[in-house]
Amino acid sequence: MNDFSELENQLRKLRPAQPSPNLVIRIECALAEEPSTPTAAVLPRKRRFHFNWLSLGLGLTAATALVLFASVRFQSPAKKTPALASTPLTPAISTNSSAQFVPAGLTQVVYHTRDEGLHFTNSNQPVRRLRSQTRETLQWHNPKTGATLRISYPREEVSLIPVSGQ
Repeated sequence: MNDFSELENQLRKLRPAQPSPNLVIRIECALAEEPSTPTAAVLPRKRRFHFNWLSLGLGLTAATALVLFASVRFQSPAKKTPALASTPLTPAISTNSSAQFVPAGLTQVVYHTRDEGLHFTNSNQPVRRLRSQTRETLQWHNPKTGATLRISYPREEVSLIPVSGQ
């Protein structure tokens, strides 16, 4: 019934051949020597960077919760102000000297300047374009009440400087 029974009987009779004495001697010599170059089994494994996403997620969650709790704690309850109809508007608009502010100072801080290179305008004369970003702060002071008013705003300026070609 089994067509492979004859083949299986032949395979069972087979025995491995004895290695030659020369091969055994060469293997013993190779094992006795220290290898000059490491083999594949001796090479160290490359270290791989394994990122722990769970710890990153938990850390970000804790930081977010801390920021939310801090922002809720620092918010003060809204104060009730009296209705505007009950306060007279004339004293606030009056021209008495206690409601006048005098200029106290101007500060200009340049925090980024960039040279954008040569550009050619319609006049065919090259110009160098410089872009600078500044923050200006204006300050006023009321000498009678001691109140100060400070306004700060950003400004961007582009300058075109002609370049003379001799």
